[in-house]
Amino acid sequence: MAKRRRSHSPLSALMRWLLVLAALALFVYWGNTDIKTDAVTYTSPALPAAFDGLRIVQLSDLHNREFGQDNAELYKAVENAAPDVIFLTGDLVDEYAAEPVPYARSVGAALSAIAPTYYVTGNHEWAHGNAVVEEIKAALREAGVTVLSNEFVPLERDGDAILIAGIDDPNGYADQKTPDGLAEEIYSAYDDPFWLLLAHRNNLFNGRYCRLGADLTFSGHAHGGIWRLPFTDGLVDTNLHFLPSFTSGFYRCTDEDCEGAEVFVSRGLGNSPRWAFRLFNRPQVVVITLKKG
Repeated sequence: MAKRRRSHSPLSALMRWLLVLAALALFVYWGNTDIKTDAVTYTSPALPAAFDGLRIVQLSDLHNREFGQDNAELYKAVENAAPDVIFLTGDLVDEYAAEPVPYARSVGAALSAIAPTYYVTGNHEWAHGNAVVEEIKAALREAGVTVLSNEFVPLERDGDAILIAGIDDPNGYADQKTPDGLAEEIYSAYDDPFWLLLAHRNNLFNGRYCRLGADLTFSGHAHGGIWRLPFTDGLVDTNLHFLPSFTSGFYRCTDEDCEGAEVFVSRGLGNSPRWAFRLFNRPQVVVITLKKG
């Protein structure tokens, strides 16, 4: 007896496709809203003994995003990471945000209540103009954040000290202090310091920031390459360049005569422009633990 062929109506085929599309939409939504906390270790023999085990939470490229009501999910993730200090490495606000200053103030107050927080500007802050940048900096300072505009400050612990330095994004004032000028000030004040540098743009590490002498640089800007697949360094960057490098994690300088300089690049948290959704690249809170060894 011949078997009957099962009929496939256009309606059932449409329903299957709608289910597939709904599943894909949910996956993309989850991948752009669910925070992933990553833990890494940076080891250096130059680290003063008192700072062995220092926990740094780095947040980058928030772009005015909200994770939960009033960013409650973000603050919970940061608090659960138990940081000793928090680094905000630029693009805290988005250039298209209607009210960047209140957002910056709110985030700064919440984070500084968890741990001492340090901030440098990114290119999106400067897209609002110099006056707004100064308002953002003032709001952050009032909220308890240390704003590093081509400046450095000591961090002391049990009789030892390290330096935390930060530079404004190159989109800032034309006559602003240069990164080289900042490094000269550091070495004039301290003989051979262990120092950390906050500098927003990952793509300026090679050739520029790597030569300043910092033990470790913290950057963002790349958004993790936006779209990622296993075993890649990102498929496309925020400037729509394909197969970018220096998008996520630790990298050593590849410049000639600059061996040893190292940067950590955060994948960041937000999206900009809004259509540039993340793929296999969840918003990142990263915990960097310093180890002596």
